[in-house]
Amino acid sequence: MGQVPAIVDGRFKLFESHAILRYLASVFPGVADHWYPADLFTRAKIESILDWHHSNLRRGAATLVMHTALAPFLGLATSPHVVKQAEKLLMQSLGRIESVWLKGDAKFLLGSPQPSIADLSLVCEIMQLEILGDDERDRFLGAHEKILIWMDNVKKATSPHFEEAHELLFQVKASMLSNAAAANQTSEPSTKLKIVSKL
Repeated sequence: MGQVPAIVDGRFKLFESHAILRYLASVFPGVADHWYPADLFTRAKIESILDWHHSNLRRGAATLVMHTALAPFLGLATSPHVVKQAEKLLMQSLGRIESVWLKGDAKFLLGSPQPSIADLSLVCEIMQLEILGDDERDRFLGAHEKILIWMDNVKKATSPHFEEAHELLFQVKASMLSNAAAANQTSEPSTKLKIVSKL
């Protein structure tokens, strides 16, 4: 398919992040049950979150990041209408996560005391908002205290692997911020030039 993520396990090849997470949690011995519970009722709830993710949180977050950060960075066309729709879907999705799956003092999705592959998938989706810069990220997440606490819980539960998995994301963020700062410096006349222009 020419897409990432993808894995090769012996002669077995697989793409699509959710399929990979299900496979890893099911095939390898020693993976704790809470990641992808054997209980069919709990597993079905996790499956419903993963299916919801594709057409809601992912569509909102990924589209927003693409049209407001990556497209300009890569010199691609953007659409203000698409950005507006993505923002709306992202905010609806964050609200839905809080009101449906993080009720009360839930530490992880579905009120579980430990994370599942659904927690991993959704938190990693939200993490890409880092590319927008701190102010924009906070504009979307600042009003969602439960989301922020939940994300921190997932980070702590998976450290240091969480940091390793997102190392490239923060490198891209730093590069984009550096390029933006350089562009601002070259687009603004120096103080000396401003003084000369007044003369």
